[in-house]
Amino acid sequence: MSFTSLTATEIARKVKSKEFKAEAIATAYLDRIKALDPKIKAFNEVFTDRALKQARDVDAKIAKGETVGPLAGVPIAIKDNMLIRGEHCTCSSKILEGFVGTYDATVIRKLRAAGAVFLGRTNLDEFAMGSSTENSAFHTTRNPWDVTRIPGGSSGGSAAAVASRMAPLALGSDTGGSIRQPAALCGILGFKPTYGLVSRFGLIAFASSLDQIGPFATTAEDTALLLQVIAGYDDRDSTSVNQPVPDYSAILGKSLKGLRIGLPKEYFITGMDPQVDKAVREAVKVLQSLGATTHEISLPHTDHGLAVYYVLAPSEASSNLSRFDGVRYGRRAKDVKNLLELYEKSRGEGFGPEVKRRIMIGTYALSSGYYDAYYAKAQKVRTLVKKDFDEAFKMVDMIATPTTPSTAFKIGEKSADPMQMYLSDIFTISCNLAGLPGLSLPCGFSSDKLPIGLQLLGRPFEEGTLLSAAHHYEQTQQWNKEAPKVAV
Repeated sequence: MSFTSLTATEIARKVKSKEFKAEAIATAYLDRIKALDPKIKAFNEVFTDRALKQARDVDAKIAKGETVGPLAGVPIAIKDNMLIRGEHCTCSSKILEGFVGTYDATVIRKLRAAGAVFLGRTNLDEFAMGSSTENSAFHTTRNPWDVTRIPGGSSGGSAAAVASRMAPLALGSDTGGSIRQPAALCGILGFKPTYGLVSRFGLIAFASSLDQIGPFATTAEDTALLLQVIAGYDDRDSTSVNQPVPDYSAILGKSLKGLRIGLPKEYFITGMDPQVDKAVREAVKVLQSLGATTHEISLPHTDHGLAVYYVLAPSEASSNLSRFDGVRYGRRAKDVKNLLELYEKSRGEGFGPEVKRRIMIGTYALSSGYYDAYYAKAQKVRTLVKKDFDEAFKMVDMIATPTTPSTAFKIGEKSADPMQMYLSDIFTISCNLAGLPGLSLPCGFSSDKLPIGLQLLGRPFEEGTLLSAAHHYEQTQQWNKEAPKVAV
């Protein structure tokens, strides 16, 4: 048996029972990273020595009969925008080259307590701004199903790592689809929890009212396992919601009989890849066969979601990224004559084109004379988007849509046209605007063997409903069990 073919749940169980050593598991994944990552480029840094030490510590605890956490010995990859004490954190940006985290993000602290083994930092679009991972300052991550194509973004490194079985689990962050979209394009599960369920403390901010940390995995069971560990109230995050976290694993087996699924007409649109449309509709039929009922619904303000997002997110980014000034963090320009030149050169040298574009858009939208016309109006329309979902959830329990309008595109195909790139997130953005939970799971392949994703959206804090539907769907289908055959 290959260790890297095991699920996270299987690894945790077998390590605790002493059937396998955590060190042997970690070694197998590190060997696979060494073999595959030169081609996939999912990682910015691999923690070889630290990972093996963490694994040995788990083995030592088990040998002594000490209690270990639910992820004991389970390897995990971390998106390179979450702080790990003593490790570099770059957000895949030159402006943070050399920056070392001085504390653990809350999710990292929880993973340590759970016994997880950190494999390394994964690549992303710079400061999580992008849909393809082409905006990284370091390298473009490749899709394991076809290395000439993008893995999605911004969490493309984490998605590619799990899809290529270089990690059984990974963390990403989702601001407008940055977990769900790459999960769909890489053929794995990606979950954006309800806003406020998972602490953002220690996540380097892009757009604070939209960002949310979430899991990547290959099964609903593993997704539930990781979400259980990272969810919960944190008094260091002012947007964290203080309410009990249910036992997600216990909810997985809940029957789908009587579950009402809404199909929004605004998400099944002209211009979408016909193969995506067909695969998603067939997946919905499977859910119907498992006891769910389907109902056509309308989310009338969906068409405005993209425009709203690209006012609000850049505005928040403009504010959040003002801290990177060459004084307090990261890159500091040399040979400058005064403070203004230090700011200009440090930011000019450190930020890439997409980050600069969004800072400029956001600064303009927040500027005197334009605030009401752009930012304030976008916030009002955001409220309408949320109200659409509130009304829909009076009639249905869950909403099913495509995750993306097409399968993964070729590297470089859309990089010269920002608007075409932004349209990659057309089906995922509204979920963030409304603060809802959203899950993408594999539901088929195109004729050229590229993964297709089904998106499930739920009421706030009803993650269990989405996980249960995904789990039941997996029991009848084999899409999530297929892995790309990456040539070494």
